[in-house]
Parts: sequence; C-alpha cells; structure tokens
Amino acid sequence: MVEYRRVTDSFLNALESIAGKSHVLTARDDMAAYSGDEACRAAGPLRSEPEVVVRPADASEVARVLALASDALVPVTPRGGGTGLSGGAVPARGGVVLSLDRMARIKEVDERNFVAVVEPGVLLKDLQQAVEARGLCYPLYPGEKTAHVGGNVATNAGGMRAMKYGATKAWVLGLELALPTGDLIRTGGKLVKCSTGYNITGLVAGSEGTLAVVTEATLRLTTPPLYEEAFLVPFSTLEQAIGAVPDLIKERVPLAGLEFLEKDALRLMEAHLGREMPMRQHEAFLLGIIEGGSQDDVLAAANRASEVCATHGSSDIYVAGSAKARRELLEARASLFHAVKRSGLIEIADVVVPPSRIAEFIGKVKEISRRHGLPVLAYGHAGDGNVHLHPMGQGMDEGEWEQRLPGVMEEMYRAGASLGGTVSGEHGLGSEKKKYLRLAVPPEQIELMKRIKTAFDPKGILNPGKVFD
Repeated sequence: MVEYRRVTDSFLNALESIAGKSHVLTARDDMAAYSGDEACRAAGPLRSEPEVVVRPADASEVARVLALASDALVPVTPRGGGTGLSGGAVPARGGVVLSLDRMARIKEVDERNFVAVVEPGVLLKDLQQAVEARGLCYPLYPGEKTAHVGGNVATNAGGMRAMKYGATKAWVLGLELALPTGDLIRTGGKLVKCSTGYNITGLVAGSEGTLAVVTEATLRLTTPPLYEEAFLVPFSTLEQAIGAVPDLIKERVPLAGLEFLEKDALRLMEAHLGREMPMRQHEAFLLGIIEGGSQDDVLAAANRASEVCATHGSSDIYVAGSAKARRELLEARASLFHAVKRSGLIEIADVVVPPSRIAEFIGKVKEISRRHGLPVLAYGHAGDGNVHLHPMGQGMDEGEWEQRLPGVMEEMYRAGASLGGTVSGEHGLGSEKKKYLRLAVPPEQIELMKRIKTAFDPKGILNPGKVFD
C-alpha cells in the first residue's frame, strides 16, 4: 500500500499560487460540503474529510495541482457535483479534494457537427437547456439534473432513456485529460469514427476518476424527438410485466425508456410527492417513454403497447396525454430514490442482469430478503436490465441492521452474477461496492485493470481506495 504524505504548509502555499488563496479551502466548515456524496451507511451519509479542497479554474491549473500532488505523494480525489451513489467522490485517504465546480463553461455548441464541447463542472440541466435552445438534444436522463457532466462521464451514467440512447460513454466523442503526472492530453474529437490506436476515451469514461481527470468533454448531440408520450401499464405480477418487455420490442413500439415498479415503490413515490399515482391498486407496473414523428404516431404506439401488454395479463393503460401529465409521471419516477432515502435506513445497489431475467433475479432477491428478515425494495430499467435494490431497515436499530445487511448484499450480488449479470450498471463501484468486484470479474481481469491503473497513475495518487485497493 502507498504511504501517502500529509499536506504541509509549503504544499498549501503552492496550491494557493496555482488556484488563488480564495480557492484553497482548509477551514472545516468550508470543506464539509466536499466530504461526502449521496452514498449512505446506517449511521447516515458516507463522509470522509479531506485536508484541503482546491477549486481550479481551468485545465492548466488542474494539471499543475496533479503534478504538485504527485511529487509530494499526496492523494487527490476529483469531485463533480457530489451526486454519486457509491462513495466515488469521497476522499477516502484524506489529502486533496479537487473540485471541478468552477470549470463550468459550455465552450461550444457546434450545430454543423452535432457536438457540444463542455467543461466538467457544467450541470446536466444547463447543458440540456443550452443545446435545446439551438434545436438540438443531449438525450441522457440519469435522474439527477444537478449532476455535473464530468461526474456523468466518470461513472458512465445511464438512466431512464438508456434503452434507446445507451449510457454516457456512447455520447462521449473526445476528452481533454489531465494525467496524474501533470501532462495534458486530448483523445478523440468531433469524430463519429476513430480506429486509430487504443480507445483511451472509452477507457477513461467510466473509470471513476482513478485514471485521469476530465477537463473537457466533446459530446455527441442529436435532434429532439418531434413528439413524446409516457404511459403506465398495471399488472397482477412482476413476472407478467417483465414478460411483456421482449414483445414490446418485437412489435416495434418506439420506446426510449421502459421502467418497472412494484406497488411498494409506487406507495413511496406517493408519500414523497403528496399525490396519488394512476392505477395505484395494482401490484406491478411498466412505465414507458415513447418517441415518434407525430402525435398520431405516439398514440398509435401507445395503443400497440396496450395490446401487447394485454396478452401478458394487463387490462388497462394510462397514457399521460398532456405535457403536464407526462412531466408529472416522469418526475414521479425520477423522485423515487429521494423518496427511498427519506424512509430510514437503506443501502443502495444497482445490479444489472440480462433484461429477460429481471423477474427471475428479483425472485431470488425476495427469497434472500425473506431468509435474512430484511426487506428489499426493487425497481429499475426493464429495457436494459438495470435493477435498483434497496435493503431497508425501518424499525431496526443500527446493530441489527449492520448484522443482517452484509449477508444480504453479498447474496444479491452473487445472484445477479449467476444469471450473467454484474454488480453495477451505472452507479460505479467507488469505495462502497469495490469489495464485490470479485463476484463479477475474474482475478486475471482485475490484475489487468490494476496494470492499466499503474500505467496512468504510477504513484497511485488519483482517487485511491476506489474500484479496488
């Protein structure tokens, strides 16, 4: 293990000469906001204090900070908006938090090449508004619009529309990167195709800030759908709901996203929002997003979806029918994680399995839940197999929770891997899920990952304690 050094007065002085004294934070109250992310433990949010927070203004300052830290053997944790769910932005080894929140410029929206060039601190919602004003679209919807683009790239964020549009990596054409050595490099560019050497862009996207710091991203854009509609279909069982998914695709229902929910999740959404959801009396639901070229097209597609679902036991469909109703339905789903967090002791997992095996996987999870006496809430992305799981400890004291939880988590991850899945679809491993990497990735592959880490970061200063030790 690397023996990191403490931050010294001379190190602080050097940081101030790079970023300016007002952007080097050492007071405990000032650093508190940079000490955690959305990951939770029984005792509350996961937190670990840095020794200093530095807020560089541009790529050159990022590179100089990394070179300084590498020479001094001080660990550096890159940080975006802190909306991650696995401890990826938490400074597990102290040292420096490198906050990229000042680097928030949308440098270019290139309408001729359908790209946007942005700094890592740009909020997802600001990017979407900027390109929509130019008649274009960045279609990803990870569910947290205050997330930073750099964080989305670092975790390969997905979300509700990943069924059609994929995850962030599919929309990253090029990157400017600050390496832990202090070098700045560029990968890719305004290019749809590139078969020139190794795909470093794709390697860094999803690497959780352990290989390099993204200082600029060139993102692919598209045109927005002319019409969009949302629908909710009820079922008597989750097996019926999941069984309808392949047929919805075969019948060419133009789905951008498809979510599954059970009644318990719907009730949490209602309590959080203070309003009742449509068709609330049923046991399981599919929530779909349809895109098309006209209002008639999307309504016809909704009718096809209803007919397909009827062959799997559904007897009804709720079609939003207006922009307000559609927004309310999609915002309700996006609010679910926040609703879960309000409910008490929880843990967070995002196992991904082949879509056809979702119901089988959740059956295994429910059996694990019963055996351990720990309720587990399940919902997620039916179209891409990404299942969000929340063991819930309402009414338990922390000792009982801590005793039961590890066995449940281990068995759930094992169950997902046994069905051809893996331990994270979009949240990343961070510090909280790294111990489960061994369940889905063979030792030889983990050793290869470690060699790649060493090639990028020979002194091991960049985001240590994440993905693996």
